[in-house]
Amino acid sequence: MINPLLPILAVEDNDEDFTALSRAFRKIALPNPVLRCADGDDALTYLQGYGKNPDFPLHLPALILLDLNMPGTDGRAVLDALKSDERLRTIPVIIFSTSASNRDIEDCYRLGANSYMTKPIEYTVLEERIRLITRYWLEESHLPAAA
Repeated sequence: MINPLLPILAVEDNDEDFTALSRAFRKIALPNPVLRCADGDDALTYLQGYGKNPDFPLHLPALILLDLNMPGTDGRAVLDALKSDERLRTIPVIIFSTSASNRDIEDCYRLGANSYMTKPIEYTVLEERIRLITRYWLEESHLPAAA
C-alpha cells in the first residue's frame, strides 16, 4: 500500500448511500479513514483550502469517490476544478454515480476522471466494487507522492 493512513474522500450527498459505502469499507477492513463531504462545495473548500485551515485532516486523500448529481456544485464542476489544480490533479478521482449515461461517462473522462463506476443497487455488489476500487487504487497502482 502507498500509505494505509491516507484518507479516502467520499463526496456523497445521499445519507443512505454514504452509510452503505461506510459499511462496505468497514466490511473489507480498510485501514484508511473514510471522510465525507456532503456536497461539491464542501469538497472544494476542503481540498482547495488544504493546508490553510487547522481543522482539516493532515493529509490529502489517497483517492476520491465522487458522486455526479448533487445540489449546488455538482460532481462535474468538482472534477473540473480538481483536475485543473496543480496540487490536486494527481489524486485519483473515481466517479461513483447512479448514472450510466454515455454522455456523463464521456464528459467525466474528458474532464480527467480516472475511472467511472455506477453505484449498484444490491449491497453485495457495492461491497465487491469497493473491494475492487481499494485493491486496485491502494494496493496495485503506483501513485505519485502527495503534494
